Amino acid sequence: MDVNLYIRIQDYPIRDTDPFLMAANSTLLKPVPGGSHASTVTSPILAPSSSMPLQLNKHIVRYEDVAWVNCDLNPLCDVTVKAMMLDHTNHYLFAPIATIVDNVAGFSKGDLVTPNMISFFHVFVAIAAGRMIASDSLGYRRIGVVLFQFRTFLDDLDGHVARAKKHIRGERSDIGSAGYYIDGLCDGLGCIALMIGVFVFLKNNPPRRGYTQLQSIIPVSESKSSESGVIYKVKVTTKKVARKVLCYTGMLVLSSTGWNRYIAIYQDMLERENVTPAQYLHQESVFRSTGFFIVAWLWRIFNVHALLHFLLLSIFCDKLWEYLRMIQYTGYVALLLIISFAEMHLLGVQTFIYKSLTVNNTSL
Repeated sequence: MDVNLYIRIQDYPIRDTDPFLMAANSTLLKPVPGGSHASTVTSPILAPSSSMPLQLNKHIVRYEDVAWVNCDLNPLCDVTVKAMMLDHTNHYLFAPIATIVDNVAGFSKGDLVTPNMISFFHVFVAIAAGRMIASDSLGYRRIGVVLFQFRTFLDDLDGHVARAKKHIRGERSDIGSAGYYIDGLCDGLGCIALMIGVFVFLKNNPPRRGYTQLQSIIPVSESKSSESGVIYKVKVTTKKVARKVLCYTGMLVLSSTGWNRYIAIYQDMLERENVTPAQYLHQESVFRSTGFFIVAWLWRIFNVHALLHFLLLSIFCDKLWEYLRMIQYTGYVALLLIISFAEMHLLGVQTFIYKSLTVNNTSL
């Protein structure tokens, strides 16, 4: 799907405000010698101070015109910064399902259910999931995983309803609004509930540090346990369990902070509408660049939602302690590398779109 997303970005207009798309759709074709067709258009977006002749030799096709799946459900139609940085499960699975549920239930068309009500409700779902994940039974823990994934779907649903009510297409963060902060608060409470459940489970069922295989001196009868002759070492202390859980919680905080920060900055730089024609072309160039796609893809696999999916998968497979040990340090190293790469790319993009243009205009 990511390959299809990359091809869609390269081959089709990204925004409906694309000046070439607007020019093509509003062009009056005139016959020219040779039987071909060409046109001269005046586009205030492309040339604000004077008319700019634009020869259109072919019709510019929108992705919506060739997509097999209706754009209400197709996650590749509306390309935004947040959509490119969203984890795969939310982008390709939960977002289309949220659209279907909203179309059936009509949440966005009425006032009975608001996005904030959905946000508050999924906090209680997260608490129930955390309670089940703390259970000694693997079956209950797996039910808790399913419950928390349902909470994740509700988190996607409240965002979809909020955007639909404001007639916002695609995945975008309405930064600064009350709903933005309420949703963030409810997400934080849900994560806390999950991590408390993880801690309680590991505290009540501390993993062993290893085992020592002893040589059997007395023959073991068939009725005896197959573990005869094996002596386990001491259990992991509660202090060590708390350290592992706090370490992963800190990783979630770091990932969430970085992810939201880069969504806000890239969204402002690449989706800002009150820009000059040259800046617009630079925005499109960055959007289609391989460097930005790599930055967005790295955040796809290491944003806070992706880390929660990995954690839930380890709980479902009964490999929680092994996962926490594996990612305790490697996760921080990976996040810091991604943040460093994103910062360097961000500085280059900011200079490319805005500062370099200011310098050029001043010199002229």
